[in-house]
Amino acid sequence: MPRLSRSLLLGLALLPLSAAADRPLNVVAPWEITGADPSTSGYVYARMRVAETLVDTDDAGQPAPGLATAWEQSEDGRRWRFTLRDDVTFHDGSPLTAEAVAASLEHALAKPGMLDAAPIDAIRADGDAVVIELESAFALLPALLSHSSTLILAPDAYAEAGRVERMIGTGPYRVETLAPPQRLSVARFDDYWGEAPAIDSASYLAVGRGETRALMAESGDADVVFTLDPASRARLGRSANLTLHAEPLPRTIVFKANAEHPYLDDPRARRALSLAVDREGIATGLLRHPEAAAPELFPAALGPWHLGLDAAAARDLAQARELLDELGWEMGSKGILERDGEPFRLTLRTFSDRPELPLVATALQDQWRELGVELDVAVGNSSEIPSGHRDGSLELGLMARNYGLVPDPLGTLIEDFGTDPDDMGGDWGAMGWRDADLAGWLDTLRQDADPDTRTELAQRVASRLNEAMPVVPIAWYQQTAAVSTAVEGFSIDPLERSYRIDELRWAE
Repeated sequence: MPRLSRSLLLGLALLPLSAAADRPLNVVAPWEITGADPSTSGYVYARMRVAETLVDTDDAGQPAPGLATAWEQSEDGRRWRFTLRDDVTFHDGSPLTAEAVAASLEHALAKPGMLDAAPIDAIRADGDAVVIELESAFALLPALLSHSSTLILAPDAYAEAGRVERMIGTGPYRVETLAPPQRLSVARFDDYWGEAPAIDSASYLAVGRGETRALMAESGDADVVFTLDPASRARLGRSANLTLHAEPLPRTIVFKANAEHPYLDDPRARRALSLAVDREGIATGLLRHPEAAAPELFPAALGPWHLGLDAAAARDLAQARELLDELGWEMGSKGILERDGEPFRLTLRTFSDRPELPLVATALQDQWRELGVELDVAVGNSSEIPSGHRDGSLELGLMARNYGLVPDPLGTLIEDFGTDPDDMGGDWGAMGWRDADLAGWLDTLRQDADPDTRTELAQRVASRLNEAMPVVPIAWYQQTAAVSTAVEGFSIDPLERSYRIDELRWAE
């Protein structure tokens, strides 16, 4: 996106704090708005509390009532019935009906999104409920229905062929203006079914550059700024006009490896690269969060998926060298490993939308150089990792993968690793790596709702991924925010589903 000019920043300046109640709450984050359709930009509308899903999540990350107050599964697991909340109105004044919900979900199913993972046969209205018929049992359905791609919109939101023409939801805020890819303004919806927000209106601005976001927080041009780089966080922490917030998220900084690359096709090579990573040094020195060091994919907040591994024990250069020695790599005269006359040289792609990623990439470059591996770092657009996956050109990709897209990491794991033993994996998951056992475990988890079975298989999946390392964890992500002292009631949603602006109020 283009760099914001200083004149634009000044144009965004807020009114004096004494007039806070008369002005909008200004929210700034990195993520652009591609349009009105939830399939591409639903996360913005969900976070800004414009539209809602059939199923919500509670503070423990478990499915909770949303626009549906309750749901039940048939004995064979192939039919789900969702009872709708009474007296809910869309922003255009039309009522929330089972017919409207069913039609909205049909539109979501017809587009790329999380519902693709569900074996849905039919969606229909039945009185005050929506019934979803499945081709086979699917225990994850309520969790998928909490994803932002399944936001429920009014019938008049859609044009021909299911194209979303207007964002008409049921949330506590309604859209006033929408100017993709950067701007959204919202106003309080007076007929909201729940508690009315204290703040009348709010704006959202997508700003890709971390330095610009930090400047806007520091200068008072924004009230809430998300995703701060470590250097800016240290500077902003000294401001008397800001409070800083951080919350661990089920998002992990990982690098994915092309397991068909001749240097990476043996799991011992991937493990050697992992053993050479100083996770504690990266977490403490770069990310400024020592507890973020991640020796495994899933943090403790994800319960049975967490193995409890020790970050300090995850680094062992001697063992890394032994593994590469077993694979025929020998140290060359220039301090770079060689095999058959070829240097151990790889290219790692990453992107700067998340400002910590280039810093982590540089750290990996230094740490692997100590092992004898030469790493070139290419910082580009986030789209270059999935495109490199698809065309086979990607060697290594550094990214932050969200295992909390829905209130169960299985939703992401199915997308990344698949339930078909011949599946090549998703754009952000396994590349050139297959595991029939893992596919079978994921398929069982996909269908079986028994808690004991799910706990056992979650541990098996986590252990197998830690052994084979098609993706390698570096650090658990911390969402960060700088918030004006003029704002009260702020908290970070650990699942990143909401900015919770309806819970904020102006300080008196």
